[in-house]
Amino acid sequence: MKEFFKLIRWQNLLIVILTMFLMRYAVIEPVIGKIGVILRQGTGEEIPMTLRFSLFNFILLVFATVFITAGGYVINDYFDIQTDLINKGRVIVGTRIERRQAMMLHNIFNLAGVALGFYISWRSGYLWLGVLFLIVSGLLYFYSASYKRQFLIGNLVVAVLTAMVPLLVGFYEWPAIYRYYTVNAISVPDFSFIFYWIGGFALFAFLTTLTREIIKDIEDFEGDIAYGRNTLPVVLGRITSKIISVSLIIITIVMLYLICYFFLFDKITLIYVSVAIVMPLIYVVFMVFRSVDRKQMHSASRMMKIVMLSGILYSVVVKVLLTWNLF
Repeated sequence: MKEFFKLIRWQNLLIVILTMFLMRYAVIEPVIGKIGVILRQGTGEEIPMTLRFSLFNFILLVFATVFITAGGYVINDYFDIQTDLINKGRVIVGTRIERRQAMMLHNIFNLAGVALGFYISWRSGYLWLGVLFLIVSGLLYFYSASYKRQFLIGNLVVAVLTAMVPLLVGFYEWPAIYRYYTVNAISVPDFSFIFYWIGGFALFAFLTTLTREIIKDIEDFEGDIAYGRNTLPVVLGRITSKIISVSLIIITIVMLYLICYFFLFDKITLIYVSVAIVMPLIYVVFMVFRSVDRKQMHSASRMMKIVMLSGILYSVVVKVLLTWNLF
């Protein structure tokens, strides 16, 4: 059982769950709560908007996302046995868990995830949204089987799929809110700006994930070159890859401060971004440039993961700021 949880990366799955719940309850709920509407059957007084995508359906959405993500981790280890032996010195698939069992787990997770995705989409009145789960499932398979061996494509696929986690919450919540208030409110205010909030988190997830994937490729250089993978470090070299990863970090830092300057004017956000995100990112830059072995690059990769978590947790700050009218 311990090896099973290692195989599906249970810590990463918890982060997926945390991200989705925080997007719903720490971002979308307080943001729309600041919008007042007058209901046709109400008292005539303006009341705050509330979430309309049912909790039951939302939990099913979380399960669907987790199942497909877990399936992606399983198939990744299935195809990475040889390179993981070189890069990590140990594998789970083929030793603790048989290859046939791993493939069966992958199929079960994906079938459950796609089925739940279509069910939720049908319940929401947008059956076509279920195709997203089918596409993601396919992308994760082909990522492990092919894309990650190709120049930059695998990195971009992972970054895009990571960015989709917060966006998924909005994709299902927004139609439910719009449909309810179109029918029941006297006038429907423009609340599409919730996607600016979610989109900000998604963009941060994309940039930091892309950076971390490149750092991980530098870390796994020996195994990748031994088996002919055309990753960024193999094609362009480790030094160039370091420069690209640091450039992405600089772009991320600049964008964070531009958002603070033009859209978020509170000091709490500025302090949080500077201390919890920017300072660790600067430390990653230092670690990347001074690294001379795999162990040091692994430390940089882990620090990027902490940065990503800090970005997600900023949603808690958003809820506090909105609740106490501090923006």
